[in-house]
Amino acid sequence: MFPKALASGADMVCVELEDGIAPKDKEAARTHTLALFETAQSEDGIERIVRINCLRDAFGLADVQAVLATETPPPALMLPKVCTPDEVIWLDTLLTERGHDCRLHVIIETNAGLEAAFDIAQSSARIDALFFGGVDMAAELRCQNAWEPLLYARSRVVHAAANAGLDVVDVPFLDLEDPQGMESEAIQARDLGFSGKGSVHPNQIAVLNTVFTPGAESIARARSIIAEFEAADTGLLVIDGKLIEKPVLREMYRIVAIAEKTTAI
Repeated sequence: MFPKALASGADMVCVELEDGIAPKDKEAARTHTLALFETAQSEDGIERIVRINCLRDAFGLADVQAVLATETPPPALMLPKVCTPDEVIWLDTLLTERGHDCRLHVIIETNAGLEAAFDIAQSSARIDALFFGGVDMAAELRCQNAWEPLLYARSRVVHAAANAGLDVVDVPFLDLEDPQGMESEAIQARDLGFSGKGSVHPNQIAVLNTVFTPGAESIARARSIIAEFEAADTGLLVIDGKLIEKPVLREMYRIVAIAEKTTAI
């Protein structure tokens, strides 16, 4: 499944060791997963991540020990159910002592994690992204797993990630029979500030890439605004009847940066 996932068009591929693996299969899954990284990985621009178990339970500790023991660790680890910055700092310290360069992706999916999200996002220079775990969060909040009940929680995660300069990825849409619903939720997530959205099936990826990748018209407009703003050398401009200030310019630079990154890949 790993090679197929890498060929699916996703920006990230995450191998699962946590909730998707039954307790009786944890050891075998861990062994097979770490074996994937014993051979050199292609330089294809796809992030490879392993979601380990919670650092506060025995399976998570076993995962960390196995990562520390190997000479070929995964490029990145995804940390579920993080509640405090100390968990991230602890793992960062162990990886540093071992000499492993693993990047970290942190899932905010508990009440405690949501309350501490701002500090968690800044707890390690290894962190590349925050992920919003909507299913677990809904269970924690005792609310419906839907957009409106989780809007506050989502916004808190976006805020924490933006302040730390991190990417932020929304929870996957679990209804595989409702592609229109997934696209609608992806658009809402993008407009709220999310960098991307998780996927649980290859059929979802093309739509998600379209939603989160700037279109040709958007890219052309951003480049035009940047060019006019830089040529004018002023604090604000009126372009096509709209007032353009420096905060707007930041968004234009972001659009162009995404376009250049996706073209490079």
